[in-house]
Amino acid sequence: MNGVVKAVARDAGHNFSKPVCDSINVVTGLGVEGDAHFGRLVQHLYRIKKDPSVPNLRQIHLIHSELHDELRDKGFNILPGDMGENITTQGVDLLGLPCGTILKIGKDAAIEITGLRNPCYQLNDFRDGLMTACLAKADDGSVIFKSGIMGVIVKDGTVKPGDQIRVELPNEPHMPLELV
Repeated sequence: MNGVVKAVARDAGHNFSKPVCDSINVVTGLGVEGDAHFGRLVQHLYRIKKDPSVPNLRQIHLIHSELHDELRDKGFNILPGDMGENITTQGVDLLGLPCGTILKIGKDAAIEITGLRNPCYQLNDFRDGLMTACLAKADDGSVIFKSGIMGVIVKDGTVKPGDQIRVELPNEPHMPLELV
């Protein structure tokens, strides 16, 4: 299961959306250079208030472009970076990956997947009804969170649109993604 980078984005401020750019530099153990979530310890403002000493498991945020297509079909015009993601992908079932999966991107960069993005009210602040549109029910009645995945940088590199994404699954047993 391999894919491609469709877009990259970063923002030095704690804003909901991130502007798209030509490339991003990812730094091992820290995140996206020049992004508000860059750091070894938690950088998410809400989480800092709870405990600023916890490791940053949300150094980078990825969303699959297929979600943008799905949301467009529901009447939402969502573009790369609009939902705060650093990397918009195509062709990789991000939500189906197990925890600990390594995504090798481009020539050098590598990201370890830590979990699912926890959707929040800011989705609705951005577009009314967007949070509900990013949720679904599984056959067993559990909630499916579709607003992307989070990860940590395990190898420095530059990521740009058009870069190939190579998926390396962890050893079994595979652990499903949970909210981080």
